[in-house]
Amino acid sequence: MQMKLSELQGKLILADKHGNALWLNERECSIQRRNQKVVEEAPSTFLDPETRRAMGEQAVALAKAVKYSSAGTVEFLVDSSKNFYFLEMNTRLQVEHPVTECITGLDLVQEMIRVAKGYPLRHKQADIPINGWAVECRVYAEDPYKSFGLPSIGKLSQYQEPLHVPSVRVDSGIQQGSDISIYYDPMISKLITYGSNRAEALKRMEEALDNYVIRGVAHNISLLREVIVHPRFVQGDISTKFLPEVYPDGFKGHELTDLERRQLLATAASLYVAEQLRSQRFLGTPRIPIAKSKRSSWELSVHLGGRIYPVAVSKHGSSFSVEVDGMKLNVTSEWNLASPLLSVTIDGTQRTIQRISRNASGETSIQFLGTVYKLQILTKVAAELSKYMPEKAAEDTSSILRSPMPGTVVAVSVKPGDMVSEGQEICVIEAMKMQNSMIAAKTGKVKAVHCKAGDTVGEEELLVELE
Repeated sequence: MQMKLSELQGKLILADKHGNALWLNERECSIQRRNQKVVEEAPSTFLDPETRRAMGEQAVALAKAVKYSSAGTVEFLVDSSKNFYFLEMNTRLQVEHPVTECITGLDLVQEMIRVAKGYPLRHKQADIPINGWAVECRVYAEDPYKSFGLPSIGKLSQYQEPLHVPSVRVDSGIQQGSDISIYYDPMISKLITYGSNRAEALKRMEEALDNYVIRGVAHNISLLREVIVHPRFVQGDISTKFLPEVYPDGFKGHELTDLERRQLLATAASLYVAEQLRSQRFLGTPRIPIAKSKRSSWELSVHLGGRIYPVAVSKHGSSFSVEVDGMKLNVTSEWNLASPLLSVTIDGTQRTIQRISRNASGETSIQFLGTVYKLQILTKVAAELSKYMPEKAAEDTSSILRSPMPGTVVAVSVKPGDMVSEGQEICVIEAMKMQNSMIAAKTGKVKAVHCKAGDTVGEEELLVELE
């Protein structure tokens, strides 16, 4: 029988010192990477009422057998036939307990304190409801494009939680200016959304992720957003192998449809023109007479994903009409360029975007549908002249080994003059409670070793060179 490894963070139980115990429904926690949960929800899409009750009763029986008192979680594995198997018991609250609080209405920390004080439970099993649906995403300081998330460090130069979105809860212990270091777990926060049903909870999560501002460190917002909108996840087809099955070649970010690509190009071009118009005005100095520009149309060249798109923009009030790929799109916004969040309406479709960076050469990074895209926007004249600019030669990465993350060197297995084979371990880097083996990209002789055990290294720091 093939196992459907839907690891249900099983049954949360609550037991007192007087022999009373309750089960508080299940939590689905199958979306994992390296055996760590990424997305959790309650209740589960997989369980029926009979299986839910049977699991709950066994969890309570276990708690009573060991005379357990407090909150805890009995974890089960469930196969495709809804047979369930005991995995372990965690005698504590877990990271994902807010989703249980959302659907039951109980304050679990308060209940734990009451039990510890010796009070009997205030509720009966019949009092424990399933009201609505809750989803939790673990927001990490990680680069999701490296093994679904290798740790990132740095200072949170800008940080804004999406608390203005309805039915959103954020549990965090950081604020703008906080440092994310190599010494602790890289979790930034727990982002929880609630809805009357699963579709509503997921839609609010999508909105919350779009409105979450995190600057200064890499983060996994793009991966989280792709998971919750993926058709397989939306249908409830979930297992612990979800990520490697859906992304067998690793996570690459959101793959734009033709319409989404045009929306991104039109938005980026409109943002560029809005900035150009702002730069022509002096704010707060009405005494100085300024001739108003009569210009109302622009011809631009936008680079995206290795392709060049000619884009024509014309301004009509606060809106822009943008022609790209032979189609015209109407882009409207308040164009508050000082805000990290920008709400844009494109032909009636509302999108929340974030402009991450820009420079004087026209390069800009825009977070669109959760993924950050790099574009270059040039005027038609600048685009024609750009072909004369020399290009920097790409580095031969097969002959060098750089650290993919900040961390501490645990061990170095080679020295100058050693011969190594492709795939051979060269050194081990530890970061945020994980050890990562660094291997050779080709067969060759070690030319130089730039690290030793105990060294602290940064991301992209040179470790070893091969001849």
